[in-house]
Order: sequence, then structure tokens, then C-alpha cells
Amino acid sequence: MIHLVLGGAKSGKSDLALAEAERLSAERVFVATAEALDEEMAARVAAHQERRGPDWRTVEEPLGLADRLRQIDGPGRVVVVDCVTLWLSNLLTRAGLDAAAALERVQELASLLSRLEADLIVVSNEVGSGVVPADELGRAWRDLAGRANQILATAADRVTLVVAGLPLDLK
Repeated sequence: MIHLVLGGAKSGKSDLALAEAERLSAERVFVATAEALDEEMAARVAAHQERRGPDWRTVEEPLGLADRLRQIDGPGRVVVVDCVTLWLSNLLTRAGLDAAAALERVQELASLLSRLEADLIVVSNEVGSGVVPADELGRAWRDLAGRANQILATAADRVTLVVAGLPLDLK
């Protein structure tokens, strides 16, 4: 099962993903694509870890998402990936990929998902309803995120949009 959970910032998408994972399996893995590069982000990461509690295994993977998913795959397990849009940011800024190369990584990820034995809940920001970014990198990232979400939605068995904490099933 592949479930893509989309939503804006602080929409409740991560909470929905965690609650679903807790219903699905006692063997839960959280794959974090964020890195605590400053104090504010470190506080956010700590709050997320505390909210998950000790029953979760946490794996940090800012770049090699597909390879990491292959490594942690297993039957009876549920894996939450949070989140695709931070992963895309990392690919553009830390790995130095251009949008086309980053999109190839998304295609690789999408084709891998259906071959994994674990249930997957993939969280991503829906950024297309916001303000047009002022700079070229911001616009490239926004466009990449939109295309990535479309690719992942096609690969997913289920797609949910979360707005104001309320889930809307799209697929």
C-alpha cells in the first residue's frame, strides 16, 4: 500500500500520516528528510521526535531516499517518509542537482515504491496554491514539487489532501 498525503504547511498532514501508521503496524519506521541545521529546525525535529515517541525507529535520509527505502524495507512494516519537498530542496541545494536530474530521482522513487513490501505513507507539501516565488531557484523548486507530487500520486494507491486538519480523499 502506498499512500501519498499532501497538504500545506501546518495542515495536519504529518499527524494524519503518523496516526495511520500507528493503526497499520507496530513496526514503524520514520524516514526524516529534514536536517537540523539551525536552532529553530533542531527544535522542530525534537518536537517531532517527542510526538512520535519511543515506539518509532527514526532514520534520517536527506538525499538517498530510494536507496534508504530499499535498506529498511520489510513485510509487516510501515514506513512514513516526511517529507518529499524537503528532500527536493536537499537535492537542489545540497546535492547540486538541476530540476531535470531531481525529477529523475523522483521517477526512480515512484517506480520503486510498488516493489517494496512495507506499507508506505509519503508526506509532501502542496505548494502550487501559494505565492509565486520571487527567484529562479524558488520557482524551479515549486514547479519540481508540483511535478513530483503528480508522479507520486500516479504511483500511489491512495492520495489524501489535508486542509485545516481535515482529510479529503482524492484517490
